[in-house]
Order: sequence, then structure tokens, then C-alpha cells
Amino acid sequence: MQIVVEELDSYSCKMSTKVEKVFEDLRRETYEKTSNPGMQVGAVEGRFLRLLVLMTGARRVLEVGTFTGYSALMMASALPDDGVLFTLDRDKFTNAIAKKYFERVPFGSKITTIVGDAREKIRTIEAPIEFAFIDADKESYDIYYEAALKLLPSGGMMALDNTLWSGEVLDPKDHASRSIDTINKKIAKDKRVEAVLLTVRDGVTLVRKK
Repeated sequence: MQIVVEELDSYSCKMSTKVEKVFEDLRRETYEKTSNPGMQVGAVEGRFLRLLVLMTGARRVLEVGTFTGYSALMMASALPDDGVLFTLDRDKFTNAIAKKYFERVPFGSKITTIVGDAREKIRTIEAPIEFAFIDADKESYDIYYEAALKLLPSGGMMALDNTLWSGEVLDPKDHASRSIDTINKKIAKDKRVEAVLLTVRDGVTLVRKK
């Protein structure tokens, strides 16, 4: 199921604030050198994440799932001078691409990459984290959600990507779609937070800790 019509996605991008050229360069290399470039956050969603960091005034951000660094770089561009972003991923090849682009712009120095199993590495992150972005293996979303929630102060926010999973959540049949459907239902009933599942690209659930 195609969640967003390509023409509308392109129009939305054109009608959004322009960003630095480094982002287009990174997108191009991702499509040239990786086997699954669709894992990269879309241009509109990237701008959305950047705006969320600006709106929350976050100084410490956590990302689970670096891939080639597009979303990390977007969020880092919104951080204040003393801000820091921790991004977790196990793939050394895509991390190398990410680090190359982090080094191209001043705000890339705000990013700390942590390579390894995110289910373990997330436990090494110290509170507080004012904003968290979860975009890694879908089967572990519940682990990441609980760990990130512990790091957030009251009023802290979290975004989870791919929570519509190309519409497969309507009739989940494989492990990934069932995992996403399960975390969606959990968050909807979670009295610790207030949340909304947005139809941005492939679904973004925005969560605010009470």
C-alpha cells in the first residue's frame, strides 16, 4: 500500500523550508551505495524532525537507527551550540557513510555515533534525553520505547518511525508488522504518555511523556 502519493510528497518538499546542500548529497550517495536506500528518512520527514527538535528546545537527543545519517544530521542542525545527539546502529558500512557527511558540516560535530547492538547500547545513555527518535529493527521497538521513555523527563518527547508499515498494520501477518501493531496498541493505552500516530510518510507516532 502506498501511504503517500509521490507527487504530493514532492510538492510537500518544495513547499517546506530549504535545507543545506549536504542533505541532497547524502541522499544521492545513499541511493548509489546501499542496498536498501528506502530505509533513509524522507526529505519531508527529515524537516519535520528538525522542526520538532527546534520546537522542544532539546539539548540532548537520542536516535536509535543511524543508517547513513540523514535524520541524525537533520536533528543535529537544530541543536544549540552545546547540544549533543547520540545515534546508535550496528552497521559499520552505513556508519562510515554517515560519519563522512557529519564531518562536512559544523553541526555534524554535535553527533556521537555508537556502533553495536542498540538493545544493549541504549542502556549506556545517561538521562536526561529531551527528544528521542526510534527508527531501527521493528521487532525491538518495545525495548527501545521503554528504554527511551526512562531517559525522558516529564514533557520530553519521542517519535517512532514506520508505525503504519505500508499499511500492513491493518492486517499484520509477519513478525515486523505484528511488532509494530503491538507497540501502536500499547502506546495508545499507555497512561504515562500522550500520543498521536501521524500519517507522515510511512507513519510517525509522536509521544509526550506526562
